Amino acid sequence: MAGKQLPSSLARARAASPRGLLAAAALLLLLLLAASYSLLLSPSSPGGLASPSSGPGSAADTAFLASLDRFLASPRRSAAPAAAPGDLDAAIRAEEEERLYGGGAWPAAPAPLRVYVYEMPSRFTYDLLRLFRDSYRETSNLTSNGSPVHRLVEQHSIDYWLWADLIAPESQRLLKNVIRHSIDYWLWADLIAPESQRLLKNVIREALKWVTDQPAWQRSEGRDHVIPVHHPWSFKSVRRFVKKAIWLLPDMDSTGNWYKPGQVYLEKDVILPYVPNVDLCDSKCVSETQSRRSTLLFFRGRLRRNAGGKIRSKLVTELKDAEGIIIEEGTAGADGKAAAQNGMRKSLFCLNPAGDTPSSARLFDAIVSGCIPVIVSDELELPFEGILDYRKIALFVSSNDAVQPGWLVKYLRSIDAKRIRQMQSNLLKYSRHFLYSSPARPLGPEDLTWRMIAGKLVNIKLHIRRSQRVVRESRSICSVPNPVMIETLYSDCMTPNVKEQDVL
Repeated sequence: MAGKQLPSSLARARAASPRGLLAAAALLLLLLLAASYSLLLSPSSPGGLASPSSGPGSAADTAFLASLDRFLASPRRSAAPAAAPGDLDAAIRAEEEERLYGGGAWPAAPAPLRVYVYEMPSRFTYDLLRLFRDSYRETSNLTSNGSPVHRLVEQHSIDYWLWADLIAPESQRLLKNVIRHSIDYWLWADLIAPESQRLLKNVIREALKWVTDQPAWQRSEGRDHVIPVHHPWSFKSVRRFVKKAIWLLPDMDSTGNWYKPGQVYLEKDVILPYVPNVDLCDSKCVSETQSRRSTLLFFRGRLRRNAGGKIRSKLVTELKDAEGIIIEEGTAGADGKAAAQNGMRKSLFCLNPAGDTPSSARLFDAIVSGCIPVIVSDELELPFEGILDYRKIALFVSSNDAVQPGWLVKYLRSIDAKRIRQMQSNLLKYSRHFLYSSPARPLGPEDLTWRMIAGKLVNIKLHIRRSQRVVRESRSICSVPNPVMIETLYSDCMTPNVKEQDVL
């Protein structure tokens, strides 16, 4: 523009010759390719790659041109044959499994994860557990659909399993990669005794104040705290006060019915599996039921749900009269559990449509039953997907395809016996990742939860330290497509014209 000068660096860039730009672009491309190779295929042990001429007595080059001269003078490595996409995917998957099951740390870390546990007053911990134990048998203590409330609490009891393992004597703990120091624990109090909800909501508010008054919370504004929010109603009235913490969730629920925009996000939070409602079909069970799986596709559960779960009624209409398919309305109690377990163990595939939210507890029931899940939930986020590859144990079908006349049955019948046997074998191997236990076992859901959180630590520390020094209301340097979402997650990334009330 007239009357204005370009910055000198930009002026020099415009004056650069096309040849110089091409050379720079070529160098950047080489660097990117080299970086991609080392990230994808490097061995799990830490350490950098040695240069061809490096040795005990060699001096390192710190000048770019000198290093470049030496690099170009070195013998060129012979190029390996280009891998097809499928081969590359298989190679990466094999290495990841070796790291996971071969005993290596995942993600690789220089030291065990240290978890600091608040010594909260007993009214927030043991007293709530005793209240639940003493009241869950009451017949009046039912959910809106008549199911026993203790089953709903059990299904979402991930906070108990994590906490029970952390506070156990160190001699009894099996997870040696997680060290406890002296995470807050809140049972999902809203469901313990519905007749006392007002009292329990007050307990939640008191617990919230207790935690947010702690110096550790105030130092990070909760960014390095873990909060169990495993039911869509959990802490609904106080979520805005803990939105920067790491939430343990069953899914992300993109419908907006359960979480407000920006409250949940994969980079911040962790997806955890539901607690299965059926018994594990172990290797002996798998062998015994192999020849008895005569049902092609099985589903037993609520046939009509709200929000994203409306796909269920459409699937019922499409599949109810198909040969080899069983679709049943679920029932509560021991009889309902036995019927579901028996049906899954007699079936090759188990239908897993969305519920009120994208996730459904049926998925994890199917996995531990050795029944290949057929997932019809377009917005589903899965537990520990940074570690586990669900394509090895489940089929993913779009909602549009699933409701097309005859499409799903034809698709399932087209899957050959070899692939079915391989997926069944993988289900037996993967089932350990979804079985909560006390003490928590290596590679169980508690272990994978901490491994996922360990992978977030560097980013958490970045935002804590940045928030401690950044000038409030300064111009944002966080360039993102959705500033409201990022502001919600990391309020140090302030964006002009975004007000706090806009994201609560």
